[in-house]
Amino acid sequence: MAELAFPLAAKLIERLSSIASEEICLAWGVQADLQKLGRTMSTIRDVLLDAEEKQARNSGLRSWLRQLKDVFLDAEDLLDEFECEALRRQVVRRSGTTRKVRRFFSHSNPVAFRLRVGHEIKDIRERLHQLKDDKKFADLRPDHHHHQISDNLRENRNATDYLVPSSKVIGRETEKNKVVDLLMVQGDDHQGGDNGNVSVIPIVGLGGLGKSTLANLVYNDDRVVGSFELRMWQKVSVDFDIISLAKEILGSALGTNISEGLSPHQLQEQLRDALKDKKFLLVLDDVWNEDRNKWCQLRDMLTEGAKVGTKVLVTTRNSSVASIMGTVENINLDVLSFEDCLSLFVKCAFKEGQERQHPSLYEMGKDIVRKCGGVPLAVKTLGSQLYSKTDERQWKLIRDSEIWELEREGDGHILPALKLSYTQLPSHLKQCLACCSILPKNYIEFDSIELINDWMAHGILESRDHGNMELEDVGELYFKELWDRSFFQNVKDYAFFYKFDMHDLIHDLVQSVAQGESLIVDSAGTKGVSENVRHLSFLEIGQNVSTTLQKLNKVRSIQVVSCKLIDESFLSTCILRFKYLRVLRLFNSPCELLPTSIGSLKHLRSLNLTGNEIITQVPNSICKLQSLQTLNFYGCVNLEELPRDMSKLISLRYLQFTTKQSSFLENGVGCLKSLRVLSIWDCSNLTCLPCDTIYLASLRTLMISNCKQLDLVTENYQVIPLRLQNLGIGGVPRMVALPEWFQGATNTLQGLVIADCENLEALPGWLTSFTSLRKLFLKSCPKLLSLPEEMHRLTALTLVWIEDCPDLERRCQRDTGEDWPKISHVPNVYFE
Repeated sequence: MAELAFPLAAKLIERLSSIASEEICLAWGVQADLQKLGRTMSTIRDVLLDAEEKQARNSGLRSWLRQLKDVFLDAEDLLDEFECEALRRQVVRRSGTTRKVRRFFSHSNPVAFRLRVGHEIKDIRERLHQLKDDKKFADLRPDHHHHQISDNLRENRNATDYLVPSSKVIGRETEKNKVVDLLMVQGDDHQGGDNGNVSVIPIVGLGGLGKSTLANLVYNDDRVVGSFELRMWQKVSVDFDIISLAKEILGSALGTNISEGLSPHQLQEQLRDALKDKKFLLVLDDVWNEDRNKWCQLRDMLTEGAKVGTKVLVTTRNSSVASIMGTVENINLDVLSFEDCLSLFVKCAFKEGQERQHPSLYEMGKDIVRKCGGVPLAVKTLGSQLYSKTDERQWKLIRDSEIWELEREGDGHILPALKLSYTQLPSHLKQCLACCSILPKNYIEFDSIELINDWMAHGILESRDHGNMELEDVGELYFKELWDRSFFQNVKDYAFFYKFDMHDLIHDLVQSVAQGESLIVDSAGTKGVSENVRHLSFLEIGQNVSTTLQKLNKVRSIQVVSCKLIDESFLSTCILRFKYLRVLRLFNSPCELLPTSIGSLKHLRSLNLTGNEIITQVPNSICKLQSLQTLNFYGCVNLEELPRDMSKLISLRYLQFTTKQSSFLENGVGCLKSLRVLSIWDCSNLTCLPCDTIYLASLRTLMISNCKQLDLVTENYQVIPLRLQNLGIGGVPRMVALPEWFQGATNTLQGLVIADCENLEALPGWLTSFTSLRKLFLKSCPKLLSLPEEMHRLTALTLVWIEDCPDLERRCQRDTGEDWPKISHVPNVYFE
């Protein structure tokens, strides 16, 4: 991430100027030291744009930039100390100065703190001076117009114009028809294997040629949809774990999550029962497995009792995989022709017909397309990067970049076109993309909320550049910008958030960008660990984990995914060594306890214990974490209660939890004035919300799911102005009507989801006054018979989705239903 040195320097200089003028710095006597540090950084910043431009062909300069960035990151950690102290003092002022409060927020001796901070400032200045005295610095050209250049990096896109117009897949019609024809064949004479009812069709080609895109096109073809009783899509991990794959396929077949406690025998039986006597289509996407025995085991589990005409469609880069799995001839994808690539580029880079208005840009586009070598992913990514840009200089920068002349990096996976797409990103999007380096490769899908919360935790989101938008809204804007540029794919809209994945080549690009700073630990272990690693992701925890941890002390984020060997000792070591930890994510962890020492992580901004079904208590010491912005206890089904001093988490913006509590303390969750997102899941004993409408006023998103005893209608809730933008209610059987106090969101609500509310009888007439409403989802509400009159007043409504509401679906059928005139103005209406 050497390219990020300049924006990091600019941000640090600004923070130094701000912090140096604060009362706390005057009191500690470090104002002059911070001002000197700022001047040194300003001198270095002036040459950084030149350094970043020249580094592609200069390995020594790349190394210099990496060292410099490491110092900048240490400086950022240091400046966070001042902000943490300011937050601590704010809580003490709010809570009073009783002995109990002082003891709870005890802190180090101010004299000792002053000496330590002064020493660290001096150390950082000395390291910067050493880099400044390096010959590489002397050879660089200062650029004093960096503010203007930096501003130009932030593109002027309208907030409503962030998506490239959708385009059909170009140049694959022949291959598509060939695959569809094979899928339509019943009892193919050419198919082999032990089960003559099932054929396996491999799509083979290099990365970026569009194998998954072709498979998806076929998967959703009307002829295919109508020919199979069941269709399933499965992303395949590199290790081809048979049990995990079988569970995921079973979950897809049944439309539900599968218990982790199933034995292999039970799994096989359930899978057989789910698939037998069905004609199904299964797509296995991105297969790398060359072990025939593994494939045969999975195939036998899937095909026992399958109907004639059942098909498995496989995408792979490896012809050996195809020869092991396939029962018919491969569908081999070649590079796209120049003409098809140019058509794809024009659709991605220009608004419709715009290319005719800019002939010089069109000609430069031809040159860029030729350099993409017929790879659709490269064409699409670069075209998306140039979408609606009309400044010829930006096009020339891409066409004439030196990056085209570079060999593919490392193992040959990084296309120059993709690297070029990254270098042309605005600096804030480069930082966002770099944060994706700890996302596991070949993972089925990721959650935009998790990603945006990470960006927030690492200080990437800034509201002031966007008219003081909420940080969550800024994060969604950045997400959509990266989606727009094709860095994210297969994006699915879940009303309040998105699910997505990343192409393998994009993942390789992100890994190369984060080289040395990000480390993913899997079954292969670790070799040559850099001491400058700041982001750790554990997919497996082996016996040598302590050795790995002992080599590091600058880690800012730790992610542990379903590792059975994680324990309190592992967490205690992490807490002791990584005092600047900002993100701690423990998915499906078996930890029974969190160490009380977690309260010492004053820089921690995100704590996620999703899926921990064992933990019963959380130490109250987490309420010392005044920097904490995100707290997630989703799926912690045995958690007895939330910590009692939650009100002291003054920076908390996102709270999601599962708990056995029936009610909450008055000074707890309900007093969190900074909260923007509240998500309550599977709280089977909960009888009322943890806060009244006064505190709900600050929320932007409220989600409630599977709370069987919850009563949303109570005299404590008054109709007051709310700022809710998203409201989701599911699995609340006691709700027979929408509560009156929801009317407080009349002017702000944009998304409304109501699901699994078996006793909801009607939607209120006042709902038609919600003129900002854009999305309405209604699912599994069998007593819901009709829509309110005057739905036509909802002119902002762009999507209505009605599912498993039989009477309502019948009344809303296009052109024929009694309620159709109420929603005929809505562009997108779906019933499935």
